Amino acid sequence: MSISKAFTACANAVAHATGRPLTFVICVLVVLAWAITGPLFGFSDTWQLIINTGTTIVTFLMVFLIQNTQNRDSAAIQAKLDELIRTSAAQNAFIGIERLTEEELAEIREKCEARAKVAAAADRAEDKANRRAAQAAERAIS
Repeated sequence: MSISKAFTACANAVAHATGRPLTFVICVLVVLAWAITGPLFGFSDTWQLIINTGTTIVTFLMVFLIQNTQNRDSAAIQAKLDELIRTSAAQNAFIGIERLTEEELAEIREKCEARAKVAAAADRAEDKANRRAAQAAERAIS
């Protein structure tokens, strides 16, 4: 098994386990146990260092795990969207735009918004024309 596949399998397992309510409850219990032992250890520097070190290590590792999970999820979603675009009447030019710069994406967004505004105006005009036609048909029948 390659290191990439091993990491992915490990990341999936850890992400699945850490997202469970039981894991949260266990973490809360660990923090409560640590807090309760404070008076026992006289709230010493070592006592404080234990929780600080533990949380720092967990946080440091979880940042990379979460980033890996989000990267894979984002790539999977992009592949699915690309396939939907490719097989539909949408513009194939949108396939792969997630690799563009922020400025290029902003430009595309602005063009899409402008087209949406034109389409909305056309829809409103068509609705108005349909209402007028329906009213005229009602007057003609009565």
